[in-house]
Amino acid sequence: MKNIAILCSGGDVSGMNPAIKHFVEYSLKRGLTPYFVYDGYEGLIDNNITKASYKDVSGIINRGGTQIGSARSKRFMQPEFRKIAKENLDALNIHMLVVLGGDGSFRGLDIFYKEHGVQFCGVPSTIDNDINGTHYCLGVDTALNIIKTSIDAIRDTASSFKRAFVIETMGRDCGYLALISAITSGAELCLIPEIAYDLQSYEENFKEQIKNGRRYFIAIVSEGIKQDSQEIADWFEENIGIESRVSVLGHIQRGGNPTIYDRLMAYKFVTYAINGLLEGKDESVICYSKSGFEYKSIEEVTAHKYKLDLELVNFL
Repeated sequence: MKNIAILCSGGDVSGMNPAIKHFVEYSLKRGLTPYFVYDGYEGLIDNNITKASYKDVSGIINRGGTQIGSARSKRFMQPEFRKIAKENLDALNIHMLVVLGGDGSFRGLDIFYKEHGVQFCGVPSTIDNDINGTHYCLGVDTALNIIKTSIDAIRDTASSFKRAFVIETMGRDCGYLALISAITSGAELCLIPEIAYDLQSYEENFKEQIKNGRRYFIAIVSEGIKQDSQEIADWFEENIGIESRVSVLGHIQRGGNPTIYDRLMAYKFVTYAINGLLEGKDESVICYSKSGFEYKSIEEVTAHKYKLDLELVNFL
């Protein structure tokens, strides 16, 4: 029996628990012994590693977050702690890792492989959807649906009170969540880090819309833009002449019941990850694009910054 382990690193996303469930079930189907590493790379260092069974994943497919915890580990950046992590894996005869995380987590894996030869496959898992080489990351669909529900609810108040609402999404320096949410919610304004903007250029048009009967505005802004969301709201009040409010969605975007699509993608990502490891793909990230799933090297994934699809940007 070969032993294989799974861990989560970085921010949690809805879709990790479905991935963990399928990891256990598919590993056993392929004749492997599955292990959990709790709390990411910290768990590797602290030897918080346990054998997993069907019982451990019963009833978790509908839950957000991660059953096995996640963390960001500064210790794993240091070679002496990576050596300890390797010794802990060796003691359990674990030589394969599936890691749910982002590009920072994958860079750590790359170093770990080159130093100690631990096979791995990374599964892109971040609601920011900012990993180069993949068009989709686990957890994104659930986050977008939570944002959609929030915007639809806020619209009720905006229209009732004749207000402009500035709704801030997460995403760090990537505007993907804001962009898709703005397009699919019919927002009047979308501001993302990737596109330079001048609020003054919107003034004449927005004032004309009010004259023609517009009662409210929905503005979707990414947390990575150059201005604070309150500044955008102040601009609506002072320059457009409409009462304004700010709604920062925050961490509700990372949790919640995983959507059907994220559950399905979790199933596919993990299947490809395990198959790849068994086929001798020792250091790869399983990526998804319009052409399907593809194994890519860490260098391919981390060499360039993720860029938004121009077709989507042009919809603004």
